Amino acid sequence: MGLFRNIGPLEIFLILVAIMIIFGVGKLPSVGRGMGQALREFKSSVKDKDEETTEVTEAKAETKTS
Repeated sequence: MGLFRNIGPLEIFLILVAIMIIFGVGKLPSVGRGMGQALREFKSSVKDKDEETTEVTEAKAETKTS
């Protein structure tokens, strides 16, 4: 997160204004909805990957103790 460490309120405001100019006010809800869905899918895939890693690690630990 070192890249975003120096972003202040003014920069965030300018980014939001640029997004409104690019996409238009009418499309903002659909853009936000799409970004939210993408973020949820990303989080669920990371969670699934973590669960798979935990299962593999536990299986390896069981085979070593056997």
